[in-house]
Amino acid sequence: MWLTRRHLLSLAAIGIATLRGPSARAAPLPAGPIALNGFDAVSYFLGPPEAGRAMYETVWQSQTWRFARAGNREAFRLAPESYAPRLDGFDPVAMLAGRLVDTDPLIFARLPGPEGIERLYLLRHEDHRDQLLADPGIAARAEARWPTLRNQIERDFPN
Repeated sequence: MWLTRRHLLSLAAIGIATLRGPSARAAPLPAGPIALNGFDAVSYFLGPPEAGRAMYETVWQSQTWRFARAGNREAFRLAPESYAPRLDGFDPVAMLAGRLVDTDPLIFARLPGPEGIERLYLLRHEDHRDQLLADPGIAARAEARWPTLRNQIERDFPN
């Protein structure tokens, strides 16, 4: 079993809590899976995506989101829907074919939404990104289809 720095710090905190007595508590571990494989969701809108750091985490929609800096975390906390990938991070091109597929956080596109605000879409393959950029209407059609496919998440992606 591999121990990460987070696990080692948690074990140390538990040891210190044991020495201090029953009133001391260890720091909680993340509430859910790490979103975007640990990439900073806000950084996608500022330049190339950056890796997030454990010291700048927040929990939203049962996932732990990491950020490269405190300012990005605060921006996300104020408007998470503006920064989180659309379609729960599933590939819009595959979605039009009725499939929910995992994506690569380094293959993405930012497209203007109906309000004129850019939206982040993740894709599985670069050819899917090329298709989406060539036909931005794919995003709107995938958004329309999304409500009918949402119930497949628990079936196709069990925890």
